[in-house]
Amino acid sequence: MDIAYVRRGEWLELDAGTLALSAGAGPIEAGSHSHEVRKWLLACSVFPDKWINRLYSVGGIKMTEGGRIALLAFPKADERQSLLYVAAAKEPDLIVPPVLYEDDFCLVLDKPAGMSVHGSHPGQAGTLDVAAAKHMLAQGDNLPVRHIHRLDDDTSGPVLYSKNDLAQHRLDEAMREKEIDRIYIAVVHGRLRKPAGIIDAPIGKDRHHKSRRIVTPGGDEAVTRYERLSVSDAISIARVELETGRTHQIRVHMSHLGHPLIGDSLYGGREARGFSLGHQALHGEKLLFPHPLTGARIEADSPWPAWLARLLNR
Repeated sequence: MDIAYVRRGEWLELDAGTLALSAGAGPIEAGSHSHEVRKWLLACSVFPDKWINRLYSVGGIKMTEGGRIALLAFPKADERQSLLYVAAAKEPDLIVPPVLYEDDFCLVLDKPAGMSVHGSHPGQAGTLDVAAAKHMLAQGDNLPVRHIHRLDDDTSGPVLYSKNDLAQHRLDEAMREKEIDRIYIAVVHGRLRKPAGIIDAPIGKDRHHKSRRIVTPGGDEAVTRYERLSVSDAISIARVELETGRTHQIRVHMSHLGHPLIGDSLYGGREARGFSLGHQALHGEKLLFPHPLTGARIEADSPWPAWLARLLNR
């Protein structure tokens, strides 16, 4: 949807005429009361009803003197989120990973292997969440950044953050509807015989090991697609795409296939000969998602990290 906007501090300004055309709705009179603007926005069905009603309840809907719709879309972080900013201010040496994409609604950070996305409590030191807050702090824009998906601590690659409630709602919905695509590079033991394949095997908890997941008939649906990129007698490189997002899904499925990831000791992998990696050889190469305001398809690409290049050269 073609929605042009202007951000003015905490306010999102939209052209009412353009919004009406995009929504196929009738016009709204300039100077309309906020109650009428709320009803008009609900009739347009461009934004979630719950979000519009919540904005109205806090005085977050108005019409500007120029006849534009103004929404309180960018409030500062709440008390819980502020813990991230407190932690960020206390970690001057924390390195913020590279930014792969950013606008007023979204942030994508390129998480390195060995860094947790979040901790056991908000504001835990050294996490990607705190790094995201530190990045926002440096811009003087303390918005409520929240991760939309996660990566294992030892998996590198793009992690998507929302910057406001609308973005969080839309991106969470996109995750549920499987509209967010995540593509990985995996280096596995052995020779993948097929050039491509689909692993459709349900995944559940291993009752004998609380950290492990296993393929089990009673588990949750899990579907993984892979494409072989390169192969030798000892190692194969595959591009892997998730259709579902189960915990450790790629690690479990590749192990189930008989090709555990290099360095993944939890699922039967081991270090490559003559090369100590220290974590599983899994990298998020690409993230694709619909923009939470416009719906435009956004692509965030993560370069292959140095450890992956070194492993392949070895």
